[in-house]
Amino acid sequence: MPQNYAPEFKKKIVRLHEEEGQSYKSITVEYGVSNAAISA
Repeated sequence: MPQNYAPEFKKKIVRLHEEEGQSYKSITVEYGVSNAAISA
């Protein structure tokens, strides 16, 4: 079943990747989200 994330959480994840340069892998480990959820 797909996980629903709060808009604030989504913005944080995007900011971490795009502005701070964190890799998808480090974000998935730290926040427990799937790679598919953040790279789509």
